[in-house]
Amino acid sequence: MSGIDVGNGVLGAILGVVFATLFQQWTQDVWFRIRRRSAGVVRSLTYREGAGRAWSTFSLGPLHTSALVVEGDGDRAIAPESVHVRVGAEEIELPADMAGWRAEIEAEESRAETAGDRAPVWNGARYAVEGLETTRTPLDEQPEVHLRLRPTDYYTFLAAQQLDRRMPDGSTPRSRYLDTERPLEAPAFLQCSFAVNIAVVTADHLLAVSRRGDRVRSAPGLWNSSVNEGLARNIDATALGAPDLHAVARRGMREEMALEPHEYTLALLAFVLDVERRQWSAHFYARLKDMTGDQLQSRMSRGVADRWEHQTVEYVPFRSADVTRYLLRPDRIHRWAPLAPALFHLALVHVHGRASVERAEAQAVRRL
Repeated sequence: MSGIDVGNGVLGAILGVVFATLFQQWTQDVWFRIRRRSAGVVRSLTYREGAGRAWSTFSLGPLHTSALVVEGDGDRAIAPESVHVRVGAEEIELPADMAGWRAEIEAEESRAETAGDRAPVWNGARYAVEGLETTRTPLDEQPEVHLRLRPTDYYTFLAAQQLDRRMPDGSTPRSRYLDTERPLEAPAFLQCSFAVNIAVVTADHLLAVSRRGDRVRSAPGLWNSSVNEGLARNIDATALGAPDLHAVARRGMREEMALEPHEYTLALLAFVLDVERRQWSAHFYARLKDMTGDQLQSRMSRGVADRWEHQTVEYVPFRSADVTRYLLRPDRIHRWAPLAPALFHLALVHVHGRASVERAEAQAVRRL
């Protein structure tokens, strides 16, 4: 082989490598341009269709609520040691434009006590929510919840619940302090409520559903969770100062259903915010080990500490289709406390699995 042939061969090989490299770069550029254009189309369609928000409140077919599930999907329980609660020392104070509202409430309750025409509302020591942040553990990505609370009282809560009352400048607490696009951002004085809500299921697979009493100040007469218990500073503060949410749930089970801890298992499923009323909740699932629905009803007939909070308890088969139909009943669909439907859905997911629950819910909605 001549030197010219060898040179031509080497030159051809080099040109071939260069051409292949250039062609590869060109095809990659074309591919990424196509992807960018496609992504742009998807983004613009998403924006035009109004699906740009990363959050929405809980809904099920025609049932729409103001409950925003902030953490938890029902599938995995949140471990007690993964919940970190801190209580600040400084008590909540209302802004000057709202402080008079609390004074009005205090004066009216003092008048009622003096006149004796009705029982006064007790100004219990409560907690306000200053913030809730969630993280994940580095290895197994389990949820870590950091809840920051501040001291407050019930009269402050009642004053802060007047979210649509006009202030001197014509604004309302809702319009002045809240942004619908940022539902988790709110001043602590508007969030003077944190409760536990529990879905209780008996040993014979019945979900207990309670109807709130007409005498309660919050959501009277509405259908609600099996157990609803607000945090109380004078009862729930521990030696470290901060309340233990599982202990609060156990207190609620004892006071509202006369159940003791050895009679059930307890799982924390989620943290949920009622964005309309700025009320927070820890959602729990409780399964009775041996007690049936009839036995629970019989137990409660012999005395419950907080009987006045519930006027009715009904029992629903704890199957996805049955619970969904119950939630969507014409005489129920507009009579739910805002946080209850999300609780029952999460409890179903915890027991039956998401795919099975959502399939049954979809079928029940189609049959309406």
